[in-house]
Amino acid sequence: MTAGRPPRVLIDATSVPTDRGGVGRYVDGLLGALGALIGSGVELSVVALRTDVERYTRMLPAAEVIAAPAAVAHRPARLAWEQTGLPLLAQQAGADVLHSPYYTCPMRAGCPVTVTVHDATFFTEPEHYDKSRRTFFRSAIKTSLRRASRVIVPSKASRDELIRLLNADQARIDVAYHGVDCGAFHVPSDEEKARVRARLGLTGTDYIAFLGAKEPRKNVPNLIRGWVRAVQDRPEPPALVIAGGQGHDDDIDRAVSDVPAHLRLLRPGYLRYADLPGFLGGALVAAYPSYGEGFGLPILEAMACGTPVLTTPRLSLPEVGGDAVAYTSEDPDRIATDLVALLDDESRRHALAKAGVDRAKEFTWASSAEVHVASWTRAASMNRVAW
Repeated sequence: MTAGRPPRVLIDATSVPTDRGGVGRYVDGLLGALGALIGSGVELSVVALRTDVERYTRMLPAAEVIAAPAAVAHRPARLAWEQTGLPLLAQQAGADVLHSPYYTCPMRAGCPVTVTVHDATFFTEPEHYDKSRRTFFRSAIKTSLRRASRVIVPSKASRDELIRLLNADQARIDVAYHGVDCGAFHVPSDEEKARVRARLGLTGTDYIAFLGAKEPRKNVPNLIRGWVRAVQDRPEPPALVIAGGQGHDDDIDRAVSDVPAHLRLLRPGYLRYADLPGFLGGALVAAYPSYGEGFGLPILEAMACGTPVLTTPRLSLPEVGGDAVAYTSEDPDRIATDLVALLDDESRRHALAKAGVDRAKEFTWASSAEVHVASWTRAASMNRVAW
């Protein structure tokens, strides 16, 4: 890298899923904020799936956006291309740094590599992953810690777990909190709430919201059991709406089968992005009793929408929620008790909603982008010959 010139960074966005889940929100939010830093803090190239090229070209008119080969849309092909085609592309783009935003990276990139490791739950909560997924990501994390010039994590909790469990070098880890787009996630109008209620068939009915992947780590079955115990004897029991991807937690179906007939549980799948503020902001409570998160973007988004949040004090979640959320445990009885306490205390729900909106403003993609650029600048200062 020439002295005085911002580093040229190639970001590999080919791991972004079409559903714009957690990694999609991260990459989209980061790239949106980096647009303001192109030229002064960073020179940027982005390689993306062909379905995302137009999106990123509009978002980043000053960046070079490159379409990946069509086959990369399939995960096995993407992983193979990451090891062969991506290093060649980095060389062609003249990259000083290659950034991989989702755990994996090339073994030999020809330039310094930075990697985002989102969490260490594959080590701390191994029972919540199937064997093949657990084995793959454990290996990927270990390889990234060994090969990457710098590792970016979204919370201090994730950093500390990597150090504790894998003896990671703290000096090479940078903490970049995720942000929230307060334009997309905002306190919704009554019209936005009514539109989502009508689409869900919940006009005139209160509900509790869950938004996220239905993985075992998210603890959805115990949320269902806790909700049943909390509301089954109420004269007007609020519904439970579990939105998001299908996931792979078979225990959810078993929990659903035990729900009494007079209670309403909805599983609408993915909701339109534009409907998320109305969905979250229209709920009595957003419940997220996870066994642990690397960051906890769903609770931050719910906070930004003015929704009182009930979550657990596991790993990074207190870093995000602070005093602006209510806490429970993973146990269904405790979930029921703490949910009842919130449902019966309207003034506390209002106080949490206000505190959540205020706290959410502290997490910005602009701040995250600045940490990323600082990490890339440090990585770029390494001797290219060593790579």
